[in-house]
Amino acid sequence: MKYMKKLRFIDKIIYFINVVFATLLLFSYALPFLPPKTFSILSVLNLGVSFIGLINVLFFIYWLVKRKKQFMLSFVILLIGYLSFGTLYKFSSSEKTENPQDIKVMNYNVRLFNLYDWIPEKGVETKMVDFIKTEAPDVLSIQEYHPHKNIDLSFFKHKFEKLSGKKTKYGQAIFSQFPIVNSGSVEFPDTGNNAIFADVVKGVDTIRFYNIHLESLHIDTKVESLKKEDSERLLKRVGRTFKMQQFQTELFLMHKKQCTYKMVICGDFNNTAFSYVYRKIKGDLNDTFKERGSGFGRTYDFKFFPVRIDFIFADDAFAVNGFKTYENQYSDHYPVMTNLSMDK
Repeated sequence: MKYMKKLRFIDKIIYFINVVFATLLLFSYALPFLPPKTFSILSVLNLGVSFIGLINVLFFIYWLVKRKKQFMLSFVILLIGYLSFGTLYKFSSSEKTENPQDIKVMNYNVRLFNLYDWIPEKGVETKMVDFIKTEAPDVLSIQEYHPHKNIDLSFFKHKFEKLSGKKTKYGQAIFSQFPIVNSGSVEFPDTGNNAIFADVVKGVDTIRFYNIHLESLHIDTKVESLKKEDSERLLKRVGRTFKMQQFQTELFLMHKKQCTYKMVICGDFNNTAFSYVYRKIKGDLNDTFKERGSGFGRTYDFKFFPVRIDFIFADDAFAVNGFKTYENQYSDHYPVMTNLSMDK
């Protein structure tokens, strides 16, 4: 190509690397449609889609500043992704319609309320409770819940919890300021993870709230720990986890199909918005972050690039009036909250 001949040698190398990352990003757009049971190793790539996307943004800027036609490669690939999935970075919506009648829904993986002192700070568990009390959600969905002796969430009028474990009790919980008229769980075999639900009555409406915790990756994200990992074994382990997540998702979808109420799905999926399980669970629901969120929407404390693995989906019957991702570091996850109304 003529425009390649005009490049300096170093720019030719840079462009070659650009081609590799652009191809990876283009390929990753197919990942939500590839079942992990069939493509387990390939599905691992979805964990790095935000990183690959950011690298392509940098290539686009690099070639644009140099006024080279090569900027078109990453631009076109990023444009395809934007049209298919939306942007990796969400600019803040200037239109705010929150009102006191909204239902405030929070999702939070609390990591056992710091039971084993992962965060070397005193009183982390009570700070978490103070934070929740201040933000005052009407419905609170918690993963890795533990009935810690210092935890008092009695300011919620109703709750449903599902715990497992012999020595240390842990699991999931849904707290509500509105009456819970029915509740239960979707059992995931051979794991402590599961999905629970609570049917909540607000006014004349009954709303089904799901709280899903898909299989964890069990990866220590500290640099020293990752260096010690055998890459082949790590990929196989993550691949097996994604297969389990697909199976758990299928169990959940069978349960969800029987529900006739308006629905809100909260959870820690241990997977990204570019995954097969995200696409399946979301279905025709609205991702409240995409509707009203801003920034990268990072929900997990991963050191290298922003990762969004915690979600709140809402039935189309709800208007999404607000969304917030918090930055408090009381857990390895960040809480998220959305404001919903049924005035749509």
